[in-house]
Amino acid sequence: MSTTARRADVLALVVGVVVFTVCAVGASGGTVGPLERSVFEAINGLPASLQSPATAIQFLGTLAIGPVVAVVALSLGRGRLALAAATVTTAKLLAERAVWAVLVRERPGTTQPAAIVRGDVPTAGPSFVSGHVVLTTALAWLVTPSLPPRWRWLLWLAVAAVAFSRVYLGAHNPLDVVGGFGLGLAIGALARAVFRPAPHGEGVPPGGAVTWARGLRSTP
Repeated sequence: MSTTARRADVLALVVGVVVFTVCAVGASGGTVGPLERSVFEAINGLPASLQSPATAIQFLGTLAIGPVVAVVALSLGRGRLALAAATVTTAKLLAERAVWAVLVRERPGTTQPAAIVRGDVPTAGPSFVSGHVVLTTALAWLVTPSLPPRWRWLLWLAVAAVAFSRVYLGAHNPLDVVGGFGLGLAIGALARAVFRPAPHGEGVPPGGAVTWARGLRSTP
């Protein structure tokens, strides 16, 4: 791993911890402030026609995505990346439960009097932080350097879409998803620093990928 990559991981770790801490302080009282309420209502009150795509998008943050990333990475001959993805998934589970043990803020169905709760989203239970956003962000930071540059923005679009969908569906308040982004960034940065998966164009053994993946790796 290059010095630049190490510095990027350190910076991401620091930024992630700061963002998470600020959001945790804001959510620690268990209530929702006026500004956060306004942001929630602006997103949650968008047209009902968005429910189907938002419901589909949120599945990018489910627990199954971590093992999927690990299996794909392993099939491409990227063992370190596969191990890091599996570790990130476990770290997400442990981290969110540690947060719930010390900071409890209920779902918007309880804390937001005008919340529109869509689909099978729960109306009660711990809301801070969003586990969906934690996992999506951690995996995005982990995987981004291993992708061809032209595809990397798609990962961060997915992070933003998952965060948006969780607020729109009434599953989380805004600080829950922003705090989840911070925690996920810190987890992803730590995983990259520990496992040091090879960046795009490096470390893949001959024959270690399927045909379509070879085409992706050759993309500038």
